[in-house]
Amino acid sequence: MTSGPDGFEFIGNVLHAGPVNLEALAESCGTPTYVYNAGVIRQRISALQGAFAAALPPDKQPLLAYACKANTNGAILRLMAAQGLGADVVSGGEMMRALKAGIPADKIVFSGVGKTEEETTAAIQNEIRQINIESAAELDRLIDLHPPYPLKIAFRLNPDVEPGTHAKISTGQGGSKFGMPADEISNLMDRARRHKNLLPAGLSVHIGSQLTSLDPYETAFRRLADLARATGAKTLDFGGGLGIVYRDEKLPDLKDYAGLVRDILAPAAMELIAEPGRFLVGAAGILLTRITHLKIAPDRPILILDAGMNDLMRPALYDAVHRIVPVRTTTAPQMLVDIAGPVCESSDIFARRQTMPAPAPGDLLAIMDAGAYGASMASNYNSRPLPAEILVDSDKCDVIRKRQTFDDMIKDEIIPEWMAE
Repeated sequence: MTSGPDGFEFIGNVLHAGPVNLEALAESCGTPTYVYNAGVIRQRISALQGAFAAALPPDKQPLLAYACKANTNGAILRLMAAQGLGADVVSGGEMMRALKAGIPADKIVFSGVGKTEEETTAAIQNEIRQINIESAAELDRLIDLHPPYPLKIAFRLNPDVEPGTHAKISTGQGGSKFGMPADEISNLMDRARRHKNLLPAGLSVHIGSQLTSLDPYETAFRRLADLARATGAKTLDFGGGLGIVYRDEKLPDLKDYAGLVRDILAPAAMELIAEPGRFLVGAAGILLTRITHLKIAPDRPILILDAGMNDLMRPALYDAVHRIVPVRTTTAPQMLVDIAGPVCESSDIFARRQTMPAPAPGDLLAIMDAGAYGASMASNYNSRPLPAEILVDSDKCDVIRKRQTFDDMIKDEIIPEWMAE
């Protein structure tokens, strides 16, 4: 393992996050614990901005609206704000987190299929940049709410594109709950134009997550540009979805990605918005976990960890595979193992048939590339406390979320008086 984009390297025989010894960190902070390297996030932002800067003129540079759902920790959002990014939010809670972290309202885009009246009202009151509409029902609600100023809205296109990623993170095929067909959008835009306080200036699209090919993007972008020309829309939100390397994926070049935006979308738009999420934070985080014991099984030993599917849901939810490495290198002979968590579900498996140096109880492991959809999807299932989160920035290292305690877990629960003894 090397340094560079991963931001994690072995110094001596111990894995470090920048200069921070992860073995020592685990001793002081416990496990399971998420560790993020701020330098990696800045590097990813710079790489994406650089690709767009090289491909597009200054007046067509897209707003990078970080897809908050990937990682909503306030310190991560504050880092995004400091780098000048906006936010793509999919709930009222994410919107408030973004605002609290210092992301300006005029850089916040509200996406999502299920916005409530309360959430929509809050978006209007906070005068956010844009609301992305995904159904006629949403437009009806906006009309009924009578925004007190010209509210900028965009309509999400479902381009009926197969993105070539896992079915559970695909959002651009026909029949999906996301977006609308082009003919429906054309009708809704005409209707919205009849209301003086609605400004139907834009279109949006997002076809899925962890994309490893530019072909689906090209198809979706062409359909988005065609609809923009047909409707007169001038703001194009072209979503996110860029993949990262979890194992050995071959990813598209950022220059080629930016080139698609230049060649297809820029001629049809006055304003561009991108929604990177996983690409910015995925490789920036790891989940530190300790082996509690080895279970001898008929086929091969099973390593039981103190981290479970409640801490990192991706493998159980959509068969995701993460690299898992010992925090300390060793010359022990290699052996074949399965790696599992303690949660009472057969899906609580992190890896099957993995080869690694013979492990022992108490050994530390790092589950790599866990910065996206890790902590943000964590739960208290099996009444397990949420893990701690730590941010490393060069020689600085701070807890950005305390480990949850049992009392934290139950503090909002109420036993009715009639059940008291």
